[in-house]
Amino acid sequence: MQLHKIKSVIVEDELAAREALKSYIQKYCPQVEIVGEAHNSKEGITLINEVKPQLVFLDVEMPFGNAFDVLEGCKDLYFETIFVTAFSEYSLKALNQSAAYYLLKPVSIEELILAVNKVQQQLQNKELLNRNHIIVENHRNTKPEAQQIILPTLEGFEVAKIQDIIRLKGNGNFTDIYFNNGTKKMVCRFLKHFDELLDQPFIRIHKSHIINLNCVKSYNKGGIVTLIDNSEIELSATYKTAFLNAFSR
Repeated sequence: MQLHKIKSVIVEDELAAREALKSYIQKYCPQVEIVGEAHNSKEGITLINEVKPQLVFLDVEMPFGNAFDVLEGCKDLYFETIFVTAFSEYSLKALNQSAAYYLLKPVSIEELILAVNKVQQQLQNKELLNRNHIIVENHRNTKPEAQQIILPTLEGFEVAKIQDIIRLKGNGNFTDIYFNNGTKKMVCRFLKHFDELLDQPFIRIHKSHIINLNCVKSYNKGGIVTLIDNSEIELSATYKTAFLNAFSR
């Protein structure tokens, strides 16, 4: 039985990068069919709305609008997206926060194949997680703590509001995340991932703990931080100065 190909478009402003990506896809990703190309954000919006692809290869940084503007301009966000980006701390944080698929330039063939296979699996399983919607919502919301985050768990993915997180605790290859409703989620990411991803009011106070400063109940000179869930965490000497500076603001 012949499988249906994944109907796809490329939105990329650089001709050489667009041609290289198309060549890689045609050679190494036979399950993908490129049905259209666009070289700026305006053309990309028009193309996506007209063609209604299942998958969009979307350059993050383009003249006269970026990938987030393209998503904002789409009538529906039903498609999967593989973002293509040069290193940009802002872009990578936004993409990691939504557990988006992305490729760093220059594109690695191995990473391309891996990303396409993940998208194919999503489509075959008809998973309903809409990363694009969360990216757009977060882009509109300028307060980092009011944004949403997608958390990969052993069962799949869960969407959470960042402001609902009280603390994060390293647990080997996983991170335990504690929420203000009393629940705990074990997430398939190292604590270091969240240390790089989350800005203040989140701050690391111990090699195994990141806390939400808005959830601090008290701090005593013995070096114990008590949070609103009554958990008590030792403040490591390594992080003491940064914590006290942030806590006193």
